[in-house]
Amino acid sequence: MWKHNFLFRAEGAVPLEQTENELFHDTDPALDSSGLQMDKYISVWLQGDGDETKPLVYTTVYVRTATLDPQKGVGFLQPLQGRTHQIKSMLSSEQKLYLRQWLSSTYPPAWEESDDHFQSIFSET
Repeated sequence: MWKHNFLFRAEGAVPLEQTENELFHDTDPALDSSGLQMDKYISVWLQGDGDETKPLVYTTVYVRTATLDPQKGVGFLQPLQGRTHQIKSMLSSEQKLYLRQWLSSTYPPAWEESDDHFQSIFSET
């Protein structure tokens, strides 16, 4: 199985260099949000058939929101959402555009083999 993670600042159009695992690996769950200065993120997990280095077809996308107080090293990771309408509402138009361009240009055959339902997640509407 192929998988890849993009981590965006909530309002950002270009993902961070770090993945969700890298940014949140050494953080503790926040037990109380009072007094915290939270940065907001959108984490996008893409999956596909193929090996770990190259997808043959994209099959699944999951999205979740996350918050992190980088000073205190605590945050919240929300549950992954996999329903199309949830994903479309969580991603900004700019994030969808970035992902669509990345998916279609990085591994064009995998994009072309993906079903219309998968591709529609990254449409403007």
